[in-house]
Amino acid sequence: MKYRIIHKTEYIYDEPASLCYNEARLQPRSLSHPMFEQICLDMQLTVEPPYSDYRERADFFGNHVLYFTVPQSHEQMIITATSVVQVDPVWDKGRTVPRSDLLEKDARSSPAWEIVRDQLQIDLAIDTVNARQFVMNSPLVTVSPEVAAYVAPSFGKGRPILDATYDLMQRIFYEFDFVPGVTTIATPLAEVLEKRRGVCQDFAHLMVACMRAKGLAARYMSGYIETLPPPGEEKLAGADASHAWCAVFVPGQGWIDFDPTNNLIPKDQHIVLGWGRDFSDVTPLKGVFFSHGQHKLQVEVDVMRI
Repeated sequence: MKYRIIHKTEYIYDEPASLCYNEARLQPRSLSHPMFEQICLDMQLTVEPPYSDYRERADFFGNHVLYFTVPQSHEQMIITATSVVQVDPVWDKGRTVPRSDLLEKDARSSPAWEIVRDQLQIDLAIDTVNARQFVMNSPLVTVSPEVAAYVAPSFGKGRPILDATYDLMQRIFYEFDFVPGVTTIATPLAEVLEKRRGVCQDFAHLMVACMRAKGLAARYMSGYIETLPPPGEEKLAGADASHAWCAVFVPGQGWIDFDPTNNLIPKDQHIVLGWGRDFSDVTPLKGVFFSHGQHKLQVEVDVMRI
C-alpha cells in the first residue's frame, strides 16, 4: 500500500507570540519489520509564518527530528507535514499468507513468557541487550499493583508469550471503551483502569505497562492508521488523529506489534512515525513560545491511499 499522510497542526494564541522554538517528529520511519516493511518516499514540512534555523537529527531511538524556530510575532502558527509512505506486509516463504496472519495462528507455539523474561536478562545478542531498556519504568508508564493485578489473568504459568499477549490485547479491547476527550496524555494509568475508558494512547500505555509488569520488553509505537478503510470494512478507531499501539520484543523474532485499540496485529494499514518508552519520547510536536496569553491547539490528520 502507498499512502499520502497530511498532518496539520494549528496553534491559535490569545495574545501574539513573539518567538517560538519547535521540535517535530513528523517524518515516518523507513524500516524493516518482522510483519511489514515501510519506506518513507517523501516528506515536506510547511510552516506559516515561515520558519528559520531549520535543523534535522536522529534522536536516541533513531526517530527523525526536525527543529525550527519562528522568530517573528504571530497570532497563529500552522504546521503541515505531508508524507508519502509505502507499507508492504511481509509474507511467508511461499508468499501465500502474510506473516501477521501466520503469527496469529501460531501464537500457541511461541516460547513461554517466563523463558522470554529470563532471556532478556541473560542473552547477550545486541537486539536483546537494546531491548532491556524497555523493561523499566518510564516517565508516563509506571508499573503499579493495579497494573500487575490486571495483567495477571492473561499470563498464567508457562503460557506462550504471544498467546498471552493476544489475550491481553483482546481484554483491553473488550473491557475498555474508546471515548475521546475523557483523558489527556497526563491521565494516570490508575484512573484509566478505574474508569475503563480512554483513547489509543491510554490503551497503548496500559498494554506497555502490563508487559513490563511481567518483566517483558514493550515499547510505545506512534504513527497513523488509514483514515478510510477498504470497501466493506469498518473504519478503525483513532483514524482521525495520530495513533498509538504497543510492540513486544521476543528474542529471535524481534519486535511484534499489537494494537489494543482495534484488536489486531498491524499489517499494512498502520504507518510508523517512531517509537520510544512512552508518548513523551515521541511527541509529534512540542516546543516553547513566548506570549502573555493562553493558546488553543487543533490537529487534523488524513491518511489516503494512493
